[in-house]
Amino acid sequence: MICVAIGRSRHKHMMAEHKHLAEQGAKMVELRLDYVTGKVSIRRLLADRPEGTQVIITCRRKEDGGKWSGTEEARVLLLREAIAEGVDYVDLEEDVASQIPRFGKTKRIISYHNFRKTPDNLRELHTEMCQHDPDVVKLATMANSPHDNLRMLEMMQESEVPTVGMCMGDIGTPSRILAGKFGAPWTYATFHHERSLAPGQLSFKHMVETYRYERIGPDTKVFGVVADPVGHSLSPHIHNEEFGALGIDAVYCPFRVPADDLDQFMQDAPRLGVRGLSVTIPHKEQIARHLTKVDPAVKSIAAVNTVVIDGAERIGYNTDYNAAMDCLEHAMGEVGAKPSPVEGKRVLVLGAGGVARPVVFGLRKRGALVTIASRTLKRSEKLADAFEAKAVEWEARHRVHCDILINCTPIGMHPNVDESPVSKTFLKPSMLVFDTVYNPETTLLIKEARSRPCNVVTGVEMFIRQAQLQFFLFTKQEASRSRMHKVVRRTIGPVRDWSNDDEPA
Repeated sequence: MICVAIGRSRHKHMMAEHKHLAEQGAKMVELRLDYVTGKVSIRRLLADRPEGTQVIITCRRKEDGGKWSGTEEARVLLLREAIAEGVDYVDLEEDVASQIPRFGKTKRIISYHNFRKTPDNLRELHTEMCQHDPDVVKLATMANSPHDNLRMLEMMQESEVPTVGMCMGDIGTPSRILAGKFGAPWTYATFHHERSLAPGQLSFKHMVETYRYERIGPDTKVFGVVADPVGHSLSPHIHNEEFGALGIDAVYCPFRVPADDLDQFMQDAPRLGVRGLSVTIPHKEQIARHLTKVDPAVKSIAAVNTVVIDGAERIGYNTDYNAAMDCLEHAMGEVGAKPSPVEGKRVLVLGAGGVARPVVFGLRKRGALVTIASRTLKRSEKLADAFEAKAVEWEARHRVHCDILINCTPIGMHPNVDESPVSKTFLKPSMLVFDTVYNPETTLLIKEARSRPCNVVTGVEMFIRQAQLQFFLFTKQEASRSRMHKVVRRTIGPVRDWSNDDEPA
């Protein structure tokens, strides 16, 4: 179950949101009295509450992350009044629990909040809270490392007293999504993503539509993207949509994992139920040391973007390589044609990082003549030496004669949408221009290339092709390209119609 926290300054707005949420299927709400300005009327808030929704009354002090500015005596009286009015649950901090006795049918939530860290003595705290006659124990702590999620989830799972545990902040997001898998009676969400009442809190709509939270249970398989940062990723949207469409009991989570925490995260992954990972910046190279086996192409690329966990096996793949080559060959003729349509073509690759490496590998394997330009010449030279390509200074990129231009830099990515890695005058009608940036799809480079007019390949095409390949590696089932395309369109805006270019490539 999802409990939606409502914090508004006026009674009528709180009541309106409560009604709206009930219409949207919410079965529990938390009414935050500390957000109300002026005199609080609990009776008014509960008078016309929608049938079928349980209500938690909370009045949080400032030191516990709330907005209450009145006296502690007045706050305790409000909480007692909520019990007298027969509210379903009342949320009590440990230090006031003894002042507010049990009465009637109202259940007691004994809660703890820490906005700085997840304490080392988490289990001892939980044991202490269980001494205050709780029906439910609630702990909300700040996640400073991904390992905090596992500690919170396992503590919750092993508790004899029903426990709602969550780690705040974007590192803690998985604890909110996976709470049901680990036995939480509910998790918390906010009414709207722009009005989060706690750091890292997701919206009710996001929890329901993207993560299908109500369907997550003990046997749900876990997949996810491991990155830092991770908030921009579209992967949770498209993979979760496919799980739902194909009836697969699985959820795909965003795992924000700083570079220094990767080792611990990979140790924790099996205990979280993780079966597969998409891997992106900054982990594509470092994750190799955690693998038991790699796809042959990975040995040459030296970068992994997909990990499949099967028991003790951890197998690494790179779906960027095949996706990029399929995009190019599709645009130039036929995917998989022999010889490849890119054979003998002069290609300028911009960038020498994790995206460029599989692209250069694929191009050279298909016989293209590759020149690399990045802002760090040494990186360009290192990549060029690895695949018998050529490297030039970044400032010399406009002097390179090419048939194909591929941007593997983040230049033009949201929010820097007014930037392009090359001058418009460099683009010629005979060129094929491929931008691996996918948000937005129509980058300035793509827009200017179309105006020249060049043949273009967008980052959305590559993103969806690589996601299809990942999905098959994860599930052994084929994902729908058109359905993935619709999800991307819904998430970042209109993209090319692929209705006649569907399954699978």
